[in-house]
Amino acid sequence: MNSIIIHPLDNVAVALCDIAAGEMAGSGDRTVKTTEKIAQGHKIALVDIPEGSPIIKYGNKIGIATEDIKAGSFVHTHNVKTALSEKSKFEYRPEIPTLPKMENKTFMGFRRAKGKVGIRNELWVIPTVGCVNSVAERLVSANQDLVKGSIDGLYAYTHPFGCSQMGDDHETTRRVLASLVRHPNAGGVLVLSLGCENLTSAQFKEELREWDGRRVKFLTCQDVENELEEGRKLLEELAEFAGQSEREEIDASELIVGMKCGGSDGLSGITANPTVGRFSDKLISMGGSTVLTEVPEMFGAESILFNRCKDSATFYKAVDMVNKFKKYFVEHGQVVYENPSPGNKEGGITTLEDKSCGCVQKGGSAQVSDVLEYAEPVRMKGLSLLSGPGNDMVSTTDLTAAGAHLILFTTGRGTPFGAPAPTVKISTNTPLYEKKGKWIDFNTGTVAEGKETLDEAGDRLLDLVLEVASGKKTRQEELGYREIAIFKDGVTL
Repeated sequence: MNSIIIHPLDNVAVALCDIAAGEMAGSGDRTVKTTEKIAQGHKIALVDIPEGSPIIKYGNKIGIATEDIKAGSFVHTHNVKTALSEKSKFEYRPEIPTLPKMENKTFMGFRRAKGKVGIRNELWVIPTVGCVNSVAERLVSANQDLVKGSIDGLYAYTHPFGCSQMGDDHETTRRVLASLVRHPNAGGVLVLSLGCENLTSAQFKEELREWDGRRVKFLTCQDVENELEEGRKLLEELAEFAGQSEREEIDASELIVGMKCGGSDGLSGITANPTVGRFSDKLISMGGSTVLTEVPEMFGAESILFNRCKDSATFYKAVDMVNKFKKYFVEHGQVVYENPSPGNKEGGITTLEDKSCGCVQKGGSAQVSDVLEYAEPVRMKGLSLLSGPGNDMVSTTDLTAAGAHLILFTTGRGTPFGAPAPTVKISTNTPLYEKKGKWIDFNTGTVAEGKETLDEAGDRLLDLVLEVASGKKTRQEELGYREIAIFKDGVTL
């Protein structure tokens, strides 16, 4: 099989491998002879498509033909344009999904206070302001001897903010950093301040509201003679406390998994993303939770998610989330549909609708149980939609701040970066997996090659997730690639 028709209503097929001119593509009684070479991940017209007619993929309109397209022709940016606009109307047409029945599974994690669980027992240094980033990095590099026993690592999460910010930006920085301090993957946290920044230590403690003084320590560098010596003392105390934690068997229903894609290609919505969707349905069926973000990459595919909202109140929250992001684009003088990157287009994605329909496949078929603001903690079991942009580092920080224990990151192009939460990289195609094995944890190119079904790949991914939750390091963790990025919208003083 060299191509696939994703939905019966589609008027295009997608190449699963490079197809030469003159070869037959499609399936069953819907085959066509290609008129030109079609690269893997790209689209082939199954019928004549007149100028002005819709291009249908995933059963959805992903664009409009800008010229007459003959059957067998290459369908892409040269003959298709987006149909998106800044204004959309949505009607709630509830769907009742059916999830697979699953037996309960467990993982080996860490029990925390107030019923929380973690999948790592790390020490984190979190600066409240960028001025002390270098101090944080020095503290981490100089104190690696504290990583022993059940302690998994010592890391700093630097950023350029915490001062010279106002309004929403200041609030966002404060909220994200406080959420990271509360994250259960950290067995101990050193909050590092300078002393004269906008985000004062007192203000940060107010944002935290409450904390265990054995698990969270504070150091204001201007208040001590030698911040490195004082920092060492506090890290020793944190290591002593965190080192008392040991892994124990925990039900998979306690897991919260974030879902994200980056460097997508034409196979993302066919292999990797629906595999993650199958995983999501399986975990939710066991009582677990998944979180989907990247609001701009829902544009054009909103109804796929919105009609699965559990009730009308949740539906209107989801609509409001999308409309707020469109307003954000408009207020900055930008159109809502200029999203696919050059790499996306090279990989076969033509329009934002094309990308979005593939992106939302990660949400599987489960009911949408909740809609969250940026960096707002997960409150309910099941599938939550989280407000946030598509940028890889910003959105994975968003997912971590929301409480994701780990993140599933699908990619057709490859990327080395990682979030504070373990980041499982999932390739859409086998050549990427073979070329970038040091980056990629899991390959779904096997689905395109007919070696396994999406359900089988979903089962395999579930097994990997439970292994990672039990301590197996991801490629990103092995490489030591961890970073955060905080959403910014306003003035810098």
